[in-house]
Amino acid sequence: MMLALSAKNITKSYGINTVLKDISFNVNSDDKIGVIGVNGAGKSTLFKILAGLLSPDSGEVKIYNPDTKIGYLDQNGVFDSPNTIYRELLSVFDDLIQLEKDIRQKEYEISSCKDDNRLQQLLDEYATMRDKFEKAGGFEYESRIKGVLTGLGFGKESYEMPISILSGGEKTRIALGKLLLKKPDILLLDEPTNHLDLNSCEWLEDFLKDYKGCVMIISHDRYFLDKITNRTFCLKNGSLMEYNGNYSFYIQQSILQKEIAEKRYKQQQREIARIKEIIAVQKSRGTEKSVKMAESKQKMLDRMELVEKPEGEDPQPYFFFDIDKESSNDVLKVKKLSKSFDRQLFKEISFDIQKQERVVIIGPNGSGKSTIFKILNGIISADSGTIQYGNNVSIAYYDQEMANLNPDKTVIDELWDEYPRMTQTEVRSVLGCFLFRNDDVFKKIRDLSGGEKARLYMAKLILKNANFLLLDEPTNHLDIVSKEALEDALKNYRGTILAISHDRYFVNKIATRILELTPEGIVNYLGNYDYYIEKKKKNTSNQEVVMPAKTKTQEKNERKKEREKRQLIAQQKRQIAELEQSIVDVEEKIAEYERLLCDPQIYKNEIKISEITREYNSLKKKLDELYEQWAFFAQ
Repeated sequence: MMLALSAKNITKSYGINTVLKDISFNVNSDDKIGVIGVNGAGKSTLFKILAGLLSPDSGEVKIYNPDTKIGYLDQNGVFDSPNTIYRELLSVFDDLIQLEKDIRQKEYEISSCKDDNRLQQLLDEYATMRDKFEKAGGFEYESRIKGVLTGLGFGKESYEMPISILSGGEKTRIALGKLLLKKPDILLLDEPTNHLDLNSCEWLEDFLKDYKGCVMIISHDRYFLDKITNRTFCLKNGSLMEYNGNYSFYIQQSILQKEIAEKRYKQQQREIARIKEIIAVQKSRGTEKSVKMAESKQKMLDRMELVEKPEGEDPQPYFFFDIDKESSNDVLKVKKLSKSFDRQLFKEISFDIQKQERVVIIGPNGSGKSTIFKILNGIISADSGTIQYGNNVSIAYYDQEMANLNPDKTVIDELWDEYPRMTQTEVRSVLGCFLFRNDDVFKKIRDLSGGEKARLYMAKLILKNANFLLLDEPTNHLDIVSKEALEDALKNYRGTILAISHDRYFVNKIATRILELTPEGIVNYLGNYDYYIEKKKKNTSNQEVVMPAKTKTQEKNERKKEREKRQLIAQQKRQIAELEQSIVDVEEKIAEYERLLCDPQIYKNEIKISEITREYNSLKKKLDELYEQWAFFAQ
């Protein structure tokens, strides 16, 4: 463990607002640090200072090794590029690719050289280049690219897609992929899970846990932080507090510290009150002795080092979901629902939602989760299938895109126009519960942060008093304090909830049931996220697929398909095993030829060196083909 970076007395202000105030800390080369705090606490500002993109008003950042490379992912890592997805990630290795071309050229020069002295020089140069190429990961960069793309949710069919047509979230995932491939010594990741589905979050967790370097992460994803970090920095009111543990450890310690601070403060206040009472009594007696005692006690009081009053809780929104009327027990029935755009999203999926259930839909990005919600709300039409709502069901829909917020309106007008019968006092009271106070209510929506827009959207939704909530990624822009307030409110809600979320902490806390959307259909899990993970680890026979009743012919066909699928999987496993053995064999032969190419007795023989070089190049080509085949079957 070595010291990699230190910050000393860092201060940064924007106008009259000081976001970082005289903060100092050290970072070790193998630290995994979670950086938390409410929105606006200065987390992103701190990262930009550490990355050298922003100068502090005072203080300094010291990098102990001049060769240290720092990689920074902005939470809005959108960029433009003429490249395809694969070529964009390949550009990380442009120097390595050029070195590989130089090696091929050197091999050609060796095979055609007839001067022994020159040949020795070429072989020495070749050996140096080969060593440099191997140490830089020259034999593995293509498999690394494919591994990162797969981990971040980009299948082989997307490799040739141009960057220019990708969404902002997809571009951010590409920026993250490039950064991971560069392997900087210090990784600064600002909200890396914002645009990842559950599978990609889990892949990134594993990647970062094994990362050989320092990682600092800004995240509101508590599950993610718990899995990776061994230290936590909490930014609050411009100050930084350090905790030697993950997010759960921070919660325990901060509660304990608060209790101790409050106890010390109260004890001292009681002691001060007792001394003041003694002073008052002694003064009232009026004797010389009593006056001296009062003066002595006053000096004791004046010398006392006062314990600061503990800070109050961070302001947090107050979510208060209620319903105007009860719904029937059967809230929603979806049967054989199908939808395609340029490809099939889902086909003949069926599920039911019962009164007071809290159901969460999970699945990969692009699987059609948000499309289901848009169909349920009548925004788009299904290709086939039926949707049936129960009696007295009233719906409130939280759209993750927040498309119906008018950017030209003020906060107060956005809410008041929706509920014109409310008085201004009532509207401001509701907005106050969502942390819009004083002049904040006159902000234009276009000037709000993502978290502020989310709170305003939630305020509009809550006032509907609906008994069925459709929530599409409701925690996406919320800080941890707001997420916890939302979770508590939803757990106490008397209505029914159907949500989409990739926030595993949120899913674990509120879900009574999980529906996993897969290419084969809907899989039902009768529990929260921990239950889902436990069941996923068990045999697939323990999973219940929610599907309509099947005819005997359908069941027979499905059994046949399942048998064929098992046979195909077994065949693929055999092919993968055979390919892996072939790769080992070819790599051993290549290593042998590389040793021969560096043998002075061999390279003096022109015919022999020419034969070995030809065979070596042939094996290299074969190895590339084997890796291509392996990557295809391993996906």
